[in-house]
Amino acid sequence: MIKLHKSLNGKQLMSIATLTFIGVLGLFAPFIMPNDPYLVDVSKKFLEPSWEYPLGTDHLGRCILSRILLGIRYSLGSALFIQLVATFFAIWIGAIVAFMRGIIDFLFIRICDILLAFPTLVLAFGLLGILGPNLRNLLLALIFTQTIYYSRIIRGLFISVHAKDFIKAAKISGTSGVKLILRHFVPNIMAPMLTIISLDLGKVILEIAGFSFIGLGVQAPTPEWGMMISEGKQYIRQHPELMLYPGAAIIIVVLLFNYMSRHNKQVDH
Repeated sequence: MIKLHKSLNGKQLMSIATLTFIGVLGLFAPFIMPNDPYLVDVSKKFLEPSWEYPLGTDHLGRCILSRILLGIRYSLGSALFIQLVATFFAIWIGAIVAFMRGIIDFLFIRICDILLAFPTLVLAFGLLGILGPNLRNLLLALIFTQTIYYSRIIRGLFISVHAKDFIKAAKISGTSGVKLILRHFVPNIMAPMLTIISLDLGKVILEIAGFSFIGLGVQAPTPEWGMMISEGKQYIRQHPELMLYPGAAIIIVVLLFNYMSRHNKQVDH
């Protein structure tokens, strides 16, 4: 029997607290940004860090710190949105397939096998090629790929939970349909799903940044971290900080998510 360790140590709690703090910074970014992140003033380009511009300015004279703070919304915020929406749809798709079984289950597995035969990035590339490069289409492409992946996982979890005695007891007592799913199934699959979702958040942030870097995701002048790295790459020799600051932000957030999820990966057999 496998049991998940639910206790968090101090370092993991610190990771969660740090991520929460970063999220709050992104939420209130418009109120705490020292400057307008979109204001172009080439007379102030490549300024050194100062009280007015704590991290200096970029090639267009825009405040780097302001753009990084607002970029939290587009990098971390978009990843959270993708995971939440994909998980919502995956729960209902997985539940329907697990309950109906038969030909529906067979077709679902075959479709998943076909789609999951392609790496997530390749599948997302194809969708963005059809839909076109922008933030909305990037969100749709990643939501689709994540939903396919999670639906298959949740379908397996639902089937395993379905055989438990407490599910049989709930059915005997008259609980069925949506009420049965929400009250008995979902709470019993949330522990493994939270582990997968939190680990994948780092991956999704990297995917958003990667697609924006190559011009298929967030478009300029939106201050997404991957887009900021893309804009700074041509100045990497003279001003490497243009890539260093947003790159460091991505690395820190991804590492925090990976470390936060470690406690759920530890199991007893």
